[in-house]
Amino acid sequence: MAKWFSKNKKLLLMILFTLAALLIWRFGTKISVPLFDYNYLSSSDNSNLFGFLDIFTGGALSQFSILALGISPYITASIVVELLQLDIIPQFKEWADEGEEGRAKLSQWTRYIALLLAFVQSVTIIIGVAHSSQTLYFQTQMNVFTYLYMALVMTAGTAFVMWLADQITMHGIGNGGSLIIVAGIVASMPSMFVSLWNQFIAIETRTWWTITQFCIICAMFLIIIIAVVFFEGIQRIIPVQYSNRPGASQLSGRQDSSIPIKLNSASVIPVIFASTLLSIPLTVLNFLEVNQGSWWYIIFSSEKPIGFVIYILLIFVFSFFYSFLQIDPDKMADNLKKQNAYIPGYKPGEETADFISRVLFKVTLLGATYLAILASLPIIFSWIFKLGSSVTIGGTSIMIVVGVAIETAKQIKQETEAQEYHGFL
Repeated sequence: MAKWFSKNKKLLLMILFTLAALLIWRFGTKISVPLFDYNYLSSSDNSNLFGFLDIFTGGALSQFSILALGISPYITASIVVELLQLDIIPQFKEWADEGEEGRAKLSQWTRYIALLLAFVQSVTIIIGVAHSSQTLYFQTQMNVFTYLYMALVMTAGTAFVMWLADQITMHGIGNGGSLIIVAGIVASMPSMFVSLWNQFIAIETRTWWTITQFCIICAMFLIIIIAVVFFEGIQRIIPVQYSNRPGASQLSGRQDSSIPIKLNSASVIPVIFASTLLSIPLTVLNFLEVNQGSWWYIIFSSEKPIGFVIYILLIFVFSFFYSFLQIDPDKMADNLKKQNAYIPGYKPGEETADFISRVLFKVTLLGATYLAILASLPIIFSWIFKLGSSVTIGGTSIMIVVGVAIETAKQIKQETEAQEYHGFL
């Protein structure tokens, strides 16, 4: 055991650094924004004011923490910058083709946009809370300067989280931003199961049916985790051969290389897009104090039948959009042609591009269906079991946790193997 520790000392230090950074982030989520009366919030009936969004921040939103926005503005900014590279801003496209130097410039602009989004979101949240609570949550009379002061504090919190994520990526294990998101989700799980226990078990009217419901929900939670692990590993492999080295590969019967296409190549991006697109009009309706029984809520709320259908359709649309954005069949076929490579049975160029497009369409159709089912599970379960907004059985949160866990495990394995090879040399 001592020999293993000495051999993997670097890996252990990386893991300890990651845990220490996540612990610092967790402490930060407990620090409320100045001038905000958290005692009133915790004693009121609106302690779960932010509902589902609070799960991804580990409770930072419900506590109105200085780190309430977390890493989400940076993720949104990354998506925006990636879309702007599609000839919308020519300079961004030029930087994307310049290699490492261009990527550094794009990364810098991503941070600028993230801070701008964080400031706008902070102002929106503060105004929304002040409007809904009639300033009962604040320790002072609100004016323009107090709004700006609190928004700047929350924006600085987002800047700190981005810096902390970069430190984890450089000196720790795994991707810092992804690990912070996962830490927020995992930190919210105990309170979720406590809410389930209080709803179905710790009640005076407890019956065999409420106990059965609790067991069904827990069993479904485990089944969904196993299913996500299985589906996240599915890939469609396209074989590739090189015309300048046919001998050994053809004699042995193996292919020179391959192109893997994941079942869910768009990851959770379509769900984020669909949720954001529906949340904007709902936010406006809340500010205008429109009756929640109106047609506007029926159309834009994913918890209503019509809004639910629109939500699923948007996930399909964005799945196809983002998958074909990530994997450009024409560009891929052109790269294969330049490398003197080809897909067996298809001519290089247009015929290869058509084949890749057909394969990508079929895979994306299955992946979008899988993603839509996963995103709809929390809504369906809330309909069936009348669950609160803090309880999400299934959904993209599990997919994020599983995906990050798989990638982190791969990195740990690679680091361990690198240490073994280093010792051998």
